[in-house]
Amino acid sequence: MSVIRQKQAAEVAIIGGGAAGFFAAIAMREAHSQARISIHEKGKQFLAKVRISGGGRCNVTHNCMDPQRLSEHYPRGQRELRAAFHTWQAQDTVDWFTAHGVPLHAEADGRMFPRTNHSQTIIDCLLEQTKRSGIERLHSQNLRRIEVLPDGRFRLEWSQGPAQIVDRVLVACGSLKTNTELCDSLQALGHRIEPLAPSLFAFALKDTRLAGLAGLSVPMATVKLLPKGSLQSGALLITHRGLSGPSVLRLSAWEARSLQACQYQFKLSINWLGATKAEQVSEYCRQQRTQQGKKIVKNCPYPSVPKRLWEQLIAASNISSTTTWSQITKMQLQALAQELTQGVYTVQGRIQQKEQVNDKLVRSNGLPKVVPSEFVSCGGIARNEINWRTMESKKIPGLYFAGECVDYDGITGGFNFQGAWTTGRIAGLAMA
Repeated sequence: MSVIRQKQAAEVAIIGGGAAGFFAAIAMREAHSQARISIHEKGKQFLAKVRISGGGRCNVTHNCMDPQRLSEHYPRGQRELRAAFHTWQAQDTVDWFTAHGVPLHAEADGRMFPRTNHSQTIIDCLLEQTKRSGIERLHSQNLRRIEVLPDGRFRLEWSQGPAQIVDRVLVACGSLKTNTELCDSLQALGHRIEPLAPSLFAFALKDTRLAGLAGLSVPMATVKLLPKGSLQSGALLITHRGLSGPSVLRLSAWEARSLQACQYQFKLSINWLGATKAEQVSEYCRQQRTQQGKKIVKNCPYPSVPKRLWEQLIAASNISSTTTWSQITKMQLQALAQELTQGVYTVQGRIQQKEQVNDKLVRSNGLPKVVPSEFVSCGGIARNEINWRTMESKKIPGLYFAGECVDYDGITGGFNFQGAWTTGRIAGLAMA
């Protein structure tokens, strides 16, 4: 009598308990996969970045529902993500969370948060979905080595505990910058890792023009890397240690590798008036001299310029605190226009971002009052070594990648989480 053997269900290991890893596991199970799925997190907590994102509120995605426009917010990976977003984009993310009991809302700048304004809502949703789906979750699991066996399966060697044999592996561990052993293992398998560099960071600098202005923000400024770097616009925040805000963070993303190459010592041009040109400022000042000649320059800030900043720039233009508009010289006028639209500042380093968490979140979520906001890294697995329709390695069948370990990254505003949801979803469905 012949014996019919039932084929054993595939075993899948997901390396990384963050947004991409969880979303991949859930997508795989939603596709009715019978595979045994396990999520392995290096740290002690799952979804750690989700917890601290947006000051404890979780910036889930961005209110940009067009794949083409959405992809334009990624300094690296635009072309590949444009195609991926046609599979899963921001609207799909919004619909998914809404269907799972977590409606989102958009703020004026396009960032989208859960209506509860609490990151724990997102964490609870993802944890509940994996629990219902019978997905195993293991923390404190540091992967040291991946080996491909002769039969095409994978042997995973952990920092503690026995090795594991699985049929498919998804690497969704976040940045590879802190996992040299995994980097070595992936390179040994033939994958190229593009140079890793920090992104989304503030600039450290000391300048008398900014002294005493910590906490002051300008709603629309333009910053440019000198001499021929990119130009970015947005709000600009003066801090105790230098400059931050969306405009600075965007510049740090687009110029991540060039700033790393100069060891974060560079010159920056600031237009405190956004797109306003020096000629327009000069004309405004000439009108003031004609129409408001008796008024003291210090007491008449240029529209949209905070008074304290105006006073500092007045002083930097060698205009005394008692000078009236009728007394201002041509040279002083030119200097003031230069300070407002093309002021040059010397940056002496980068600052890892920190986000302030409000007291209510501290009490209910057990968060420290100030938590580090994990900046994004550019670099990682070379994009041309991945099939972006499946996120599977072109070199090793059965090996998949998702999230920040791949050489793509977005600017601030929910774009990096959207990249994680998209690549995780595609990988999960492909593995199913």
